[in-house]
Amino acid sequence: MYNNVISAVFNIFKRNDISCLRFNFRAVGRSTGSHSSGRGEISDVKACIDFLINTKQVEKILICGYSYGAAIGCSTVNHSKKIIGYTSISFPWDFMGTKYKKLSQSTKPKLFIQGDRDDVANYSNFQSHYDFYNDPKDFKILERCDHFYWGYDTQAADEVFKFYQSII
Repeated sequence: MYNNVISAVFNIFKRNDISCLRFNFRAVGRSTGSHSSGRGEISDVKACIDFLINTKQVEKILICGYSYGAAIGCSTVNHSKKIIGYTSISFPWDFMGTKYKKLSQSTKPKLFIQGDRDDVANYSNFQSHYDFYNDPKDFKILERCDHFYWGYDTQAADEVFKFYQSII
């Protein structure tokens, strides 16, 4: 939740006075509970979406996830009609398996951000994974950027924000 990528995305939305919710998954940081191999984590994201809709009366939700959070968060894209799309930063398709790839399929707008030196969300396989998805979709490749986005976190956040502006 407090890594450089998530913080950069959170901060650009906050600076532009746009509500943003970020959280740690189970057993990460000060979060309680135990890791549940995705099943419970997807349920947690859906609970956050329901909270935003039912308690805060949010009408439009953009999901943005980084690494494991991209696989889990983007897998909830079809949970509500109020989700307008998602941004995936370094979706680890090869590490996570096909389940999350299938769950994140949608006809809603999608942006995939990837570093060309990412060896966790393996860049060499990016195009074949990207080609799997239905339109509308787009991607941004950040040159000389690895999985951790040090020195590129602001650039990634700027791309997320531009995408959000283009679909609202």
